[in-house]
Amino acid sequence: MKVDFGVIDHLDRQNRPIHETYDSRLELIQAYDRAGFTTFHITEHHFTPLGLAPSPLVFLAAASRITERIRFAPLVLIITLYNPLRLAGEICMLDHLTKGRLDIGAGRGISPYELAYFNVNHLEAPSIYREGLEVVMAALTRDVVDYRGNYFKYFNVPIELHPYQKPHPPLWYATGNPESAAWAGRQNMNIVFLLSAAQARVLADRFKDGWTAAHGASGKPMPKVGITRHIYVADTDAEAAERGMVGFKGWFDKFGYLWQKYDPRPFTFDDAVHRKSGRLIFGSPSTVRAEIERQIAESGVNYFVARFAYGDLGHAESLRSLRLFTDEVMPHFQGKAAERV
Repeated sequence: MKVDFGVIDHLDRQNRPIHETYDSRLELIQAYDRAGFTTFHITEHHFTPLGLAPSPLVFLAAASRITERIRFAPLVLIITLYNPLRLAGEICMLDHLTKGRLDIGAGRGISPYELAYFNVNHLEAPSIYREGLEVVMAALTRDVVDYRGNYFKYFNVPIELHPYQKPHPPLWYATGNPESAAWAGRQNMNIVFLLSAAQARVLADRFKDGWTAAHGASGKPMPKVGITRHIYVADTDAEAAERGMVGFKGWFDKFGYLWQKYDPRPFTFDDAVHRKSGRLIFGSPSTVRAEIERQIAESGVNYFVARFAYGDLGHAESLRSLRLFTDEVMPHFQGKAAERV
C-alpha cells in the first residue's frame, strides 16, 4: 500500500514566547522536508489562540527559505477576508520564491465569529468566496482583469506578475459535504477531509465520481484525496495515549475558544467520544502503522495528513514522535526508508 504523507499545523499558541513556537515549528518543517513528506499545510485563523499564522503566506515564505523539496499548501486561505487582487499578487510572489513549490487552498472561513470581527456576514461568505476565487484565478491566468460582481468590481486591471507554475499553482479544497466533494473533483482539485474513515469514504467516492466524469479520459493523474489525523507515537501505547490526549485537549480548548465565548450551546470535551472518532491515532509504531493502514483501506484515500505539533506538546515530544513515525511507520507505506530526522 503506497501512500503519500503530508503534515498539517494550526500553529496554536503555547505556554511559551511566540517566537519560540515559530522557531520550533520551522525546525520541525525542516525535519518534514528531510523525511520526505510531500506537502506542509497550514491553517488560517484570527483573534483566537488556535492560530499564530493569521498570514499563512508570511510564515510559508520563511519556511520556504530553509527547505528544498516539500510543497506548501494553505488549508485554507480565507478568501472572504482578502482583497482578491492583492492575494493573487502575494500568491505569485511566493510561487516564485519557492520556485513552484506552492499550492493554493482557499475557502470561505468556517468560524462566523472570526468573520464577524472583520465585519463579514457569514451568511454572505459563500457568495463572497465564489466571487473572490473567480477574481484570484483570473489574476493568476490573464493579462488583464475585468470583473463585475456584487462584491468585487475591477476595470481593466493590468496584471504584471504571473505565477511561476503555469497556468497556476495546484488547487486544494477542504470539505465535509458530499456535493462539495463532487464539485472539487470536477474542478481537478486535491481534497482533504477531517472525518471518520467511514464518512470520508462517502466523500472520497463522490469526489472520484466527479473527477472521473470530468477528467477520467484526459490522462491526468488522480489528485490527492486525503484524511487528516492527530498523531502521537511513543514506545508504548499507554505513553502515547496519555501524552497525545494531553496535547489534543490543549488544542481542542483553543479550537473551541470563540465558540465557547459566544455560542450558548455547550462546547464540552468528551474524552471517550474523541478516542472513538478515529481522528486521533496514538500508539506505538506498530499500533499506529496498523491503524493508518486500516483507515486508508476503509476510506479509500491516497493521501494521509498527520499533525505532530499541537496543544502544549513540547518540541522534544513532537520531534520524538515524528522520528518514530518516519523511522518505523512511513517506510511501511512507501517501500523505502525515510531519511532520519
